Formats: sequence, structure tokens, C-alpha cells
Amino acid sequence: MTEAGFRSLYRELRRAAPGGAGPRGALATLTPARTLAALREVRSGRTVSLAAPVNTHEAPDNAEPAQHRLTAPVGGAPDPGGLQFARDRIAMNVHGDVDSHIDALCHVIYEGTLYGGVPAADVLSPDGAAALSIDLARDGIVGRGVLLDIPRLHGTRWLEPGTHVSAEDLAAAEARQGVRVGAGDILLVRVGHRRRRRELGAWDAAGARAGLHPTALRFLADRHVAVLGSDGNNDTAPSAARGVAFPVHVLAIHAMGLHLLDYLQFEELAPLCEREGRWSFVCVIAPLRLPAATGSPVNPLAIL
Repeated sequence: MTEAGFRSLYRELRRAAPGGAGPRGALATLTPARTLAALREVRSGRTVSLAAPVNTHEAPDNAEPAQHRLTAPVGGAPDPGGLQFARDRIAMNVHGDVDSHIDALCHVIYEGTLYGGVPAADVLSPDGAAALSIDLARDGIVGRGVLLDIPRLHGTRWLEPGTHVSAEDLAAAEARQGVRVGAGDILLVRVGHRRRRRELGAWDAAGARAGLHPTALRFLADRHVAVLGSDGNNDTAPSAARGVAFPVHVLAIHAMGLHLLDYLQFEELAPLCEREGRWSFVCVIAPLRLPAATGSPVNPLAIL
């Protein structure tokens, strides 16, 4: 895709943004009525985590691993007498290539602005984001989740790095799975990133990974999707758009106001959906209360 072609698609998707130009972005499509309707998806009461365990080991895709240490008892040795408390400290790069996280609307700076054309310099400082932070989702995101399994569509275990998921792939997966993505839905797209990593080992995911083609975002705009998530980064690497390293992030967050969920894991959910013969469920996303943050670690839950 040429730079001119990308800019044209950007303008098109900005005009078609699911939530209009409102301050909550596409979350505006997830109304209380749609949340209430989503609760009808629960039949068995089974819950499944959609997050990978926080990774504390350096790897080709994890140059800045999360750090976890026990801060008390000192030295890790408890005193045999009296009362003590075990305590922890965790530090992490929220937007890395391994740990499951959600991106806020202030995460993407494109040509000096944030979502809605807000000048980034007016919002961002070393103290955090004064607007469009993850605090927009402080009350949680609860709605109808739909999983589209693209490797299943193509009869493979995973998509090889560099493979693009098209709008036609998304529509074909819908038809194959007997489900339809609707307004206010939380769309989850499986590319098999987690399974490939588990079976073949880590690789430099920043340089090569499967993801959505930028034109696939038209599918999301047409369906008025509220949130997009993937078991990869959502973006393909190498990029499909000349001069734009993360075109899906730019289009989804900056143009359309979509919160993105990166590096989830669906290896428990997908077989469960297949066994039950249904690919929709209640999805509960609860970011940490980080009022000025550009994102948050997250452990979304699917309730079937």
C-alpha cells in the first residue's frame, strides 16, 4: 500500500468511525442495552482467561521482560515467630511484544496528534496523559465477544509471520463458524501467534508477525465494532503500508477510536468454542485504574 493509498484509507475510516468523533471513541457503540443483551450469551457459566501469563524471561521478542520480586519477607526467609506478610513488586513495559495488554486512545501519535485531532503536546507529559488515557475504560468493558479463528479457516495451526488477514478472511471465518459480528461487539481475531510461539519457540516478533491488513479495518467500520483484540499485535510485520510501521494501530486507534488488545491468548477458548459449536460469549475487560496511562496489563475473561 502506497503512502497516498494509506492516507486515503485513513480519511475514509475516520469518517466512518464507529463512535463518531466522541471522546470515548468506539466504546460509545457498546451501550448499556447492548451489554445487557450480551448477557444472554452465557449458557454454561464457564469462564476462560484470554491473557497469557506475565513473562519475566528475556527472549527474542522480550528484550525488556517484566520484573517480579518478593520484597518481603527480606531474603525470602520467613521468621518462624510472629506475624509477617509476603509482598511483591512488579515492573513492566506495558506495550511489549509478549505480555497481554490494552492500548488507550492516547497510545498512538500520528503526525503530532492523538485520536480526534487532539495535539499530542497538549496532552502528553512525563507525568502521563491528561486526556484519552486508559481511564476512559475505568468502569470496565463488558459486551458480546466474537472469536474469528483464521488458522481454522485455512486448515492450519497458525498463520506464518508476515501473513495478512483480509476483510474477506474475516467474512469467510464468520460464514464458516456460523456467527456474525455486530454493532458494539468485541472482535477477537486469532492468528495462532501464541501457539506458534509455544511450539516453535520465541522469535523477533517486532520484525515478523501475522496480523490484519490495513484494508481489513473496513470490515470493523462497517460492523461498528467497539474493541479489537488479537493473539498477536493486530499489525502485520513487515508493514503492508509504505512509510507507516503500524498501520492497523494508526487506523484503529487514531482514526476509528478503537481500544486495541494486543498479545492475548485463545488456545483455551478456541477449542472450547469449537466443542460447544458457538463462537460468541460475554467478554469482560478490566484494565487497572491507571488514570494517566497509555495502556494497561489486562486479563480479559470469556464467559460462555
